[in-house]
Amino acid sequence: MSSPLKGLSFGTLAPRRARSADPLAGSATSRQPRRHRHTLGVALALLVAASMWFYVQGVLIPYQKTDAVRYGRPRGNLSDLYPRWLGAQQLLLYRRDPYSQQVTREIQIGYYGRELDPGRRYDPKDQQGFAYPVYVAFLLAPFLHLDFALVRTAFTWVLAAFIVATVLLWTKALGWQLSARGKAIFVLLVIGSFPAAQGIKLQQLTVLVSTLVAAAAAALAAGWLALAGLLLALSTIKPQLVLPLLIFLLLWVIGDWTNRWPLLASFSGVMACLVAASQWVLPGWIGKFMVALGAYRQYTGGVSILVTLLSPVAGIIGTAGLLVVLVILGWKLRHAPAGSPSFNLMLALVLAVTVLVIPTWAPYNQLLLLPALILLIRDWRRLTRLGPLLRLLYLLVAALVAWPWVATLYLSAASFFQPASVVQSGWTLPLRTSMLIPFGIMVLLGIDAFWQRAEMPPP
Repeated sequence: MSSPLKGLSFGTLAPRRARSADPLAGSATSRQPRRHRHTLGVALALLVAASMWFYVQGVLIPYQKTDAVRYGRPRGNLSDLYPRWLGAQQLLLYRRDPYSQQVTREIQIGYYGRELDPGRRYDPKDQQGFAYPVYVAFLLAPFLHLDFALVRTAFTWVLAAFIVATVLLWTKALGWQLSARGKAIFVLLVIGSFPAAQGIKLQQLTVLVSTLVAAAAAALAAGWLALAGLLLALSTIKPQLVLPLLIFLLLWVIGDWTNRWPLLASFSGVMACLVAASQWVLPGWIGKFMVALGAYRQYTGGVSILVTLLSPVAGIIGTAGLLVVLVILGWKLRHAPAGSPSFNLMLALVLAVTVLVIPTWAPYNQLLLLPALILLIRDWRRLTRLGPLLRLLYLLVAALVAWPWVATLYLSAASFFQPASVVQSGWTLPLRTSMLIPFGIMVLLGIDAFWQRAEMPPP
């Protein structure tokens, strides 16, 4: 299916017209307008991406700094990579327990600029402990002898490259055929989105996990099951982000064990090596990790988007219901070949539900919505034929997705006419739809899954 933005950039060149007497006529009448539309698409993507980064650098961060001074909140390097880097350094170079209170205090001094004081009312509650599996240290091992200032600078650019790679890998995995300019526009829109900007600025390992998942999906589509298993094993450095996906893929392997067993064998073998190596460098690490994970849940007070949108009880019931539905759909679609429409839909749906149910609603997790967005953009014509209500829902979800750019464009324009303090007071505007975006996307994908499963052709 064609993209709704085909006229701007995503389509291929128009079919060549019959030659006229003037050999330049075809270029003037067909190719030139197409190039102009492509150029306009790139320019618009650059504009909205620039507005988002202006918002982050010129509105959100200055507001946070002013707020920190007002309430005496500490601000250090504020890099989410730092706790993992320092914990890995202390473990592998000095044989210290990264989960210990002593290492946690040292992490706080680097991350916040000083140790947190429970007696200070406005101090952050997040203790920034080493709440990751030990084997994340193996991924960071090559950088542990370097000064963190250098690692931090380099990692910023590495994460940006990861996001570009994630976009290209998902287009490959899902079979979305785009022109070079179409890919450029989509990359600009993604890297100019708030989830990407937040992931880069905070140096979140979620960006790495999203790239590993995209690479695994591309490997599955290409038939490289052993490689996919290895990549999925590495992605478990943030297990909460990939557990639902792993359950679905286990059901998928069962659906054709004879041909798909290499995926499970590779994943299990790599996981066994990671767990054994972790046990060797830190005996009893699994128990320590579980304690650290429980403490993280307590001091961050993290809740899922579903719980936040509904209520604690309704959110838990809704989470259980969604997971049961995913298992049922996964079982029914276990025979679908990798790269098929049904398989791709399940991948996207599983990741969309994951964003809704994990016990945190940080926007950077929404990088996992990329496959869902690709499918909804690519297949919009087919889905909107299902009726006027679905067309209205499409428009509403599109408005939710576009709103952050609309708001940042407004704030960017306002910065030319209003004092910085006035512009910064609107820092929440681009974030107003943040929690609703995953919900709307999941609903659209769920409707698509229902119609495909019911085998009801569009009216």
